[in-house]
Amino acid sequence: MNLPQPLDRSIDRRAFLSRTAAIAAASAVGATVALPGLAQATPKAAPAVRFNPALNDGDAYVAPRPEAVADPTELTIAEAAWLIRAGKLTPEKLVEAYLARISAYEGTYQAFNLVLAEAAVAAARAAAKRPRRGALHGIPLAIKDNYWTAGVRTTANSYLFQDFVPPYDATAVAKLVASGAIVLGKTQMGPLATTRATTPAGVVTTVNAWTPENRSTDPGGSSTGTATAVAGRLATSGTGTQTGGSITAPSNAQNLTGLKPTMGRVSLAGIIPLSYTRDHPGPLARDAKDAAIMLTAMAGEDPADPRTQGLPKVPDLISAATPVSGGRKLRWKTRIGVLPGFTDGTSATALARRAYLDTLAGISGATVVDVPLPDDWALLTGNAFNNVRLPERSEPFMPYLRTDLRGFGVSVTSWLQGALLGANEFVTGQRAKLLLMERVLDQLFDKCDVVVQTGPVPFDILGLPEIGFPIGFTTAGVPIGTILGGLPYGEDRLLSVVAAYQARTDWHWRRPPNPAAAAAAPAAAARSLAPTGGSAELRLSAEEVAELTQ
Repeated sequence: MNLPQPLDRSIDRRAFLSRTAAIAAASAVGATVALPGLAQATPKAAPAVRFNPALNDGDAYVAPRPEAVADPTELTIAEAAWLIRAGKLTPEKLVEAYLARISAYEGTYQAFNLVLAEAAVAAARAAAKRPRRGALHGIPLAIKDNYWTAGVRTTANSYLFQDFVPPYDATAVAKLVASGAIVLGKTQMGPLATTRATTPAGVVTTVNAWTPENRSTDPGGSSTGTATAVAGRLATSGTGTQTGGSITAPSNAQNLTGLKPTMGRVSLAGIIPLSYTRDHPGPLARDAKDAAIMLTAMAGEDPADPRTQGLPKVPDLISAATPVSGGRKLRWKTRIGVLPGFTDGTSATALARRAYLDTLAGISGATVVDVPLPDDWALLTGNAFNNVRLPERSEPFMPYLRTDLRGFGVSVTSWLQGALLGANEFVTGQRAKLLLMERVLDQLFDKCDVVVQTGPVPFDILGLPEIGFPIGFTTAGVPIGTILGGLPYGEDRLLSVVAAYQARTDWHWRRPPNPAAAAAAPAAAARSLAPTGGSAELRLSAEEVAELTQ
């Protein structure tokens, strides 16, 4: 399919800069986030979300690989959708296949807070009786536990919200369900989205699906329950949130493709917040095509979230994520910027990065170029200004901070730090953020269309889109990933580059071996938020908590 030019080059960069400044100002005057028990003591009406038949999913269906047909949990969304559309797989069989794996392996992975087994089977049976709604019809998903789910506990894995039962779905969840998806369960996460998945007391729960026997291997950021569920084949795909790397980091750690969209592209309404100007809901998936299918359903304007309003129309992401000529050429000519030091060293990661760049350079239409760091990069991206996000997240929680500090569990120190940071530091930090944005847009993207990154900073700070995906493995068999960042609303270009790369490599097809079957975990009911104790317990140290919450 011939697509128009990518959206990123038609965007007025100054308008995005002004929009960012306006949203930062809005965060300072309050009334921008809703906390259970505070702003939602008297809940508003559920958002009106209906399936949009105008969503293009023509390129969403992919004939399944022969090796995947024998095991439905190996299928991507695109492959499962092909089989469901062809009448060769029912949603119920797909859900039951995932529930069987959950029964066998959830005791080891500890990916879920709650598994909605009966509700998922009932939803799958209902899906078989109604007209197909698109590629997500009958697809079971894992939902991070800070997304509201109607009538189902949404705890953000915290003491504060351990008994909160939302009256309706978050807008993003409502859109996925309206597109035919089935909520399989709620996933473990860092308490209040501040660390890797632990209990609120800091006891590690979710493990990396690639090293389940080594609980100390980091599975990524706060969206690790979703990442482990998708990597361990306990769900087809899932949702996460990113404030400081919690979509791209677990994707890199667990051989997934995770897409953090531009700020405002997906509604925050009905998601327990961490930072109004930096929170980004998005998908964790198995490849670029699946990430595009998920984001297409999740994205769009929402009256309940001002950040989503007045944005450019969501482009045809699914077609953008469809390789051209088997990945031999890019859909659009693209300059891929490489920052200084990206391939330095002789480690497995450095070697994988060089091979990755060589592969990109061999794709017609791709030009790999070295780009310099913008002026004052280290200062503007360092903690001197990055810590100004802390008061933004502490302010809505002040009633809780004044009432009982124990409710914040292991991460209480960073919440207090935010409450104590001075207004002058906050204002100066916001100015620094806008200066950084200006220099990234003018100095960096003047020389490239997408940029290779070593970490999520500063794109999650600035609200720019980025995508994490696999590029290799260490000698120990642990995944190696990388991140591409783009211009505002440039998700289509990012997806096109990753789709071409994945058409020429097979890293994303590799799955972790099954762990030894464990005793059944309490997956059919909410796992206790209290520390479990025991000789196998691994607890985050104070230093690890401080590092993860900075």
